[in-house]
Amino acid sequence: MAKKKKRSVFRTVMITLVALTCAAMIIFYITKKAATPPFVHYAAYGIDIPRNYTIHGIDVSRYQGIISWPDVKQMNVEGVKIDFAFIKATEGIGKMDEQFRRNWFNAGKAGITKGAYHFFIASKSGKAQAENFLETVPLQKGDLYPVLDVEETYGTPPDVLQQRVADWLLAVEKVFHVKPIIYTNAQFYKIFLSGRFDEYPLWVAHYLAEHRPCIERNWHFWQHNESAHVNGIGHAVDFNVFNGDSTAFNKLILR
Repeated sequence: MAKKKKRSVFRTVMITLVALTCAAMIIFYITKKAATPPFVHYAAYGIDIPRNYTIHGIDVSRYQGIISWPDVKQMNVEGVKIDFAFIKATEGIGKMDEQFRRNWFNAGKAGITKGAYHFFIASKSGKAQAENFLETVPLQKGDLYPVLDVEETYGTPPDVLQQRVADWLLAVEKVFHVKPIIYTNAQFYKIFLSGRFDEYPLWVAHYLAEHRPCIERNWHFWQHNESAHVNGIGHAVDFNVFNGDSTAFNKLILR
């Protein structure tokens, strides 16, 4: 009986020690996680960049002026570099961004993975806007999926807006055989697009959010800042991260 009692006491002590050790480790992990800020400041970029993302990129239009894409490509700050660029191509019906052709050619020549986006005017025909995009953008193997930027209603009723968005997406999908990426802000998606376009890849704008954008559905790109400084660009530029590794990123590239 005495030996059994000693074993019982020893076992109790060991279980208690293990439990205390596990509790201490959990407390340490939680404390460390809470103490770790969600963003890291990069002085060279002039912005805070969210942790735990390895693929970074920018989006540009005529507002950035003439860009030196080799300088963009060469910028590397503690491992943070420009891996991709979304370039504005078209807007509405019959309008092309005045810097598109220059940006498209030079970004590709510099070796940056590029994608093209169309700025959607909700008061116009979705099919006609798709034709504008398709006639302007020479997407090919190695480019990112086409993008529809929809962030304003222009007074268009929600059901009409959704139908015109669907018309654009289906017309472009028919040509490239992939589901285009939708760009919008978190609030706009929740109010006007949620439920109907959840199967499309999402690029979401949400500034000042911690760790990730505040949106319930899965997302692929996060535009987290609009005031970045990048070598070769004379004006502030939007900064983005990709939600995944290189394997996931490559799944959004045309084959």
